[in-house]
Amino acid sequence: MPRGRRGGRVSALEGGPEEAAAPAPAAGASQPQPPAAAAQTLLRGIFEIRRSSCDVVLSERALRWRPIVPERPAGDSKCDVQCKEEFIEVKDIFSVKLKRRYSAKQQGNGTLLGITLFICLKKEQNKLKDSTLDLINLSEDHCDVWFKQFKKILAGFSNRPKSLKVILNPQSHKKEATQIYHEKVEPLLRVAGIKTDVTITEYEGHALALLKECELQEFDGVVCVGGDGSASEVAHALLLRAQKNAGNETESILTPVRAQLPLGLIPAGSTNVLAHSLHGIPHVVTATLHIIMGHVQPVDVCTFSTTGKLLRFGFSAMFGFGGRTLALAEKHRWMSPNQRRDFAVMKALAKLKPEDCEISFLPFISSHDLEEREAEGSPKSDCNDQWQTIQGQFLNVSIMAIPCLCSVAPRGLAPNTRLNNGSMALIIARNTSRPEFIKHLKRYAGVKNQFNFPFVETYTVGEVKVRPRNNSGYSLEEDGLHAAASENSFPWNVDGDLMEAKSEVQVKLHPRLINLYGGSMEEMNDSQGTCNCL
Repeated sequence: MPRGRRGGRVSALEGGPEEAAAPAPAAGASQPQPPAAAAQTLLRGIFEIRRSSCDVVLSERALRWRPIVPERPAGDSKCDVQCKEEFIEVKDIFSVKLKRRYSAKQQGNGTLLGITLFICLKKEQNKLKDSTLDLINLSEDHCDVWFKQFKKILAGFSNRPKSLKVILNPQSHKKEATQIYHEKVEPLLRVAGIKTDVTITEYEGHALALLKECELQEFDGVVCVGGDGSASEVAHALLLRAQKNAGNETESILTPVRAQLPLGLIPAGSTNVLAHSLHGIPHVVTATLHIIMGHVQPVDVCTFSTTGKLLRFGFSAMFGFGGRTLALAEKHRWMSPNQRRDFAVMKALAKLKPEDCEISFLPFISSHDLEEREAEGSPKSDCNDQWQTIQGQFLNVSIMAIPCLCSVAPRGLAPNTRLNNGSMALIIARNTSRPEFIKHLKRYAGVKNQFNFPFVETYTVGEVKVRPRNNSGYSLEEDGLHAAASENSFPWNVDGDLMEAKSEVQVKLHPRLINLYGGSMEEMNDSQGTCNCL
């Protein structure tokens, strides 16, 4: 990876397909393989790049440059190194600016030095990094032609947002969300020329109330700066807004419509499960660059309903131990996030008890399996409606439509689940001894199979119903605290938010219901924007 001599920032990628208009490399120089069809050359000129005069070629797909050096004898190794062609792909450029030098006594626009390109670079472990490349040329006319061509190319990436509604939760984690946004996110959005309208939430449910009435036509997307609770609330609000706009009854939704705007997630919480699962890493700059570049990933969403009434939209849920732990943590908001979490886990383990439940689920059948069954003559209704029911004492029930990656579970709470494979993971921990259950929890932090226990069962499902058979509900007084949840209700942990339900909860998966900015490197490569202006 080449590095500029000034600033020490990575400014380009080495290698790549040959440009038809580029000069041939010196004999013996290693050269990349040419593409099947050479891209059309748009501009060619001379710029100084990293203190070397370079022959620069801009095509529809790439910017390439090669140092201009005197002819040397064939096989000269020093010449081979100096003549090596470098390139960046056009789709990795997210902004272009004229580079000028200003002095205190100088009037006007300053002295033109050239052009600066702002680039998104792919690094290791799904990480993205912003970088710059300076093209130095003192000619106003020369730079103006190139600057306008770069601007025209960037205007052709229609999937990239130009205006965003930003919702910031200042209370997330250690109240760092505001600092994270102003120091790391806002500068990049400004460089990319993206207009923003920022709302700082003042109370729980503020984002929901705001997005219910806010005019969103002028925005290309919504960005949430906060933790899992904030992100889930904004996603829920966007989906409710979509149902309202489509004329759907929001009390009972059988077939919800997709959210109309993509959602960007800037990780600023204590666990950042949603952002971690989406990007493969809880990295603020990576999340911001995904938004700027317009990388969009469709994601599956669940509806949570009881007695036919919609409770909320969400991505994952835990009932039993997971719900009890969150209920305890919510009563200790005065503690720091890590202290609150550790206290709640220890308290819930000390008072570990199972829930007497009946769990019904509809196994997931892939389209391939469905076609095979239909080919064998099985009625379509038999293929789709084979509900299964299990009863017993369960310590924890997890229902997850996303992998749920986080620092305490680097492989994910549901490692075999993907963002949009049309199914959920149902993970059931039956009643067992406290030491065995703790062993199961500790396995999430390692590389061993956390499900390899006789009391743990896993299923791939499309729909789940959880019906507690104990009608007395759950009280925090059982855990030694003098505060109770709602009468006869059971706590659920839905994306880090506490949800209370008094009876059976039905969880149904809806494929690709919302678009999120981001994705793993493989997913990102499949969803790269294309330039259509040329």
